[in-house]
Amino acid sequence: MRWIIPMTLASLLCFIAPSDSLLAEPYSPHSGVKLIETTIPFDNFTERLTGAISKNKMGLVAQACANCGAKSIGVTIPGNRVFMIFRPDFAVRMLAASEAAGVEAPLRLYVTEQSDGTARLSYRLPSHVFGAYEVAELDRLGAELDVIMAQIAEDALQ
Repeated sequence: MRWIIPMTLASLLCFIAPSDSLLAEPYSPHSGVKLIETTIPFDNFTERLTGAISKNKMGLVAQACANCGAKSIGVTIPGNRVFMIFRPDFAVRMLAASEAAGVEAPLRLYVTEQSDGTARLSYRLPSHVFGAYEVAELDRLGAELDVIMAQIAEDALQ
């Protein structure tokens, strides 16, 4: 009997909505994540990023648009897009070095719209992604892709 009141109170606390500050995850990059704050409006930046991907001879494998999906069900959220990129020659090298590493392709560039309408770009460093496999050829590939990803980001900022 003496546990009924504490258990009831604990159960009721589960239904009380926490404040927004408790719900929002503070945005800080995890290990191996590059984070770039821009002053460029979200839509404009995503267009620039698409051009930069092409300019750097990477293939745009796919895009995921969370705000587009939300809109399709009548919900409005800030711009949220994932660009998935890779290239066949990198895929061949990656798979020759480690079939298990195939799960890491394509690489992803994540663009989010901030409260002021500007874009934030984040991506996992390829050297970090492939470094986990401890395979020398993947280390070389990751380092090479780090340079390309940085150049894509730089070009999109221009």
